[in-house]
Formats: sequence, structure tokens, C-alpha cells
Amino acid sequence: MKRILITGGAGFLGSHLCERLLNEGNEVLCVDNLFTGRKSNIHHLLDNKNFEFLRHDVTFPLFVEVDEIYNLACPASPVHYQFDPVQTTKTSVIGAINMLGLAKRLKIKILQASTSEVYGDPEVHPQPESYKGSVSTTGIRACYDEGKRCAETLFFDYHRQHKVAIKVMRIFNTYGPRMHPNDGRVVSNFIVQALKGQDITIFGDGRQTRSFCYVDDNIEGMCRLMNSRDGFTGPVNIGNPGEFTMLELAQLVIEMTGSKSQLKFLPLPQDDPMQRKPVIDLAKKELDWEPKIDLRSGLVKTIDYFDKLLKG
Repeated sequence: MKRILITGGAGFLGSHLCERLLNEGNEVLCVDNLFTGRKSNIHHLLDNKNFEFLRHDVTFPLFVEVDEIYNLACPASPVHYQFDPVQTTKTSVIGAINMLGLAKRLKIKILQASTSEVYGDPEVHPQPESYKGSVSTTGIRACYDEGKRCAETLFFDYHRQHKVAIKVMRIFNTYGPRMHPNDGRVVSNFIVQALKGQDITIFGDGRQTRSFCYVDDNIEGMCRLMNSRDGFTGPVNIGNPGEFTMLELAQLVIEMTGSKSQLKFLPLPQDDPMQRKPVIDLAKKELDWEPKIDLRSGLVKTIDYFDKLLKG
């Protein structure tokens, strides 16, 4: 049995990771300041004797004794990270420093949940880990993009300078139950709008693409990376290489919900990337990982979750 710290553990991904690690027989310390995380995501875990919840902001030091750290703390949708951009950057950068300092003191492994946003609006498609990115340092998304890029820098410098054992994963668009209904992400947006019979809002002409990875596949990749061979640090892309336009996704959601929603086109937000698709050759080679759940199968479970949530 390991005692495992998960920062951002009450969030969408974090709550699924808490559940997975508890089911494997570990003790889990879930740390979250509940800025975007929700207690309802972990309510079913609170009675588990191996689960502990601590309300804490990672921009302040944390002194605990654990065997591994998964650093997931950071608002991850534009609506939330642009609400307080300075705090978003601080969470990525100062939070990384604090968690890396803890890992250094305890001499333990630490995994960083980085993001495909480090590639910005890519000029290379699809995106391999070797691609350096095309990111605006002054744009409205930079608080998240550059915060995560700086966090990666810190992880590799702590690895080189202090011999901290690191694992860095770059997460591409992930969806599934426990997404926040108002997080502004395209999957949750479309499903909620369709279930309410509202217009489905599409930014731009709808031809921009994303790749959607179901949450269970993401968590499997995360755990495989943490348990990968010594010396393998990443960064490694974790995402589904299936690529869909926003129009294709909207039409699929309308079909699967039986909604009469119409499409409503709005101007494209600043710095919104036009293409996203991971190259996952490294994950296949090093982790023996690739996604198993196709978009339609994942949407069935996600639509069911939001349908129940909206009906209260």
C-alpha cells in the first residue's frame, strides 16, 4: 500500500484518479482548494478509511508524508483559468515549485499533468512531443499555456539539478462524467445545450478540430506513466488521435441526445487553436498505451451523467 498525494483531487480528472488508486488498495490524500474542484466529485469516497480530503491551495507550501505525488492542481478550461489569470499562473508555477520541493525532500516520484496547450496554435500537425509549440506570451490564454510550459521547465530543472524522479504527461482534450457543466469546454457545452434544447454555440466556422480522449483511457495512461521504467521522464502525449471538427461533434451530440437544438455560430475567441491531434507513438512504445474507448461510446456515458445532473 502506498500513500499517494493528488493535488486537484476533487476536480474532473483528479476525482477519477482518486477512485482508481483507492480501488488498487492505496491510501489517497486528496488536496484541493475547491476553486474548480467540487466536493460532490469525491463525496462517494469520503467514507473510505483510506481516503483523506484536505482543503489547501498549492501556492502555499504543504508538509505531509507521502510515497508519490500526482500534481493535477490548476483550472483547466478557458472560462475558469481566464477568470483569475494571475492566480492560474501562480497555481502552475508556484504550485509546481512547492510540490517539487516536497518530492525533493521526500525523495519520491512526482507526475506533472501538463497539457497539449503547451503546443499553442500548432504549426505542425499532428503534434509530436518534439514540437516546441507556437504560443502567444501576451494572449488571454497565456496564463494557462505559459504557466504549464514553465511548470514543465521546473520539473526538468529539478530533475537535472536535484535528481528528482519526474514524469510529465501532456493531456489532450479529455471528457467524461464529472466534467463541470459550466466549464465552457466543447463536449460539456454541446451536451448541456442539447439536453436543454438550447442553440449549440459554435465558435468560428466549426471546422477547427480536436481529439477527444475518454477519462478512463486518460487515467490508465496517467497510471502507466507513473509506473513506467526508471529514467523515463516524458514528456509524453496522452490523448486520442481520432480527430473531429466542431461541426461533426455538434451533429453527433444532437443525434445522440435526440435534441432539436440548432447551431449558432459566434466569433472565434482570441488564440483559439485551429488543430489538435496527438502523436502517441511514444506512449505506445514506453507505456504500451493507446485509447480503447471511441467517441460515441464515451459520449453515451457522458450524456447519461449530464442528463441525470440536469434533472437533479
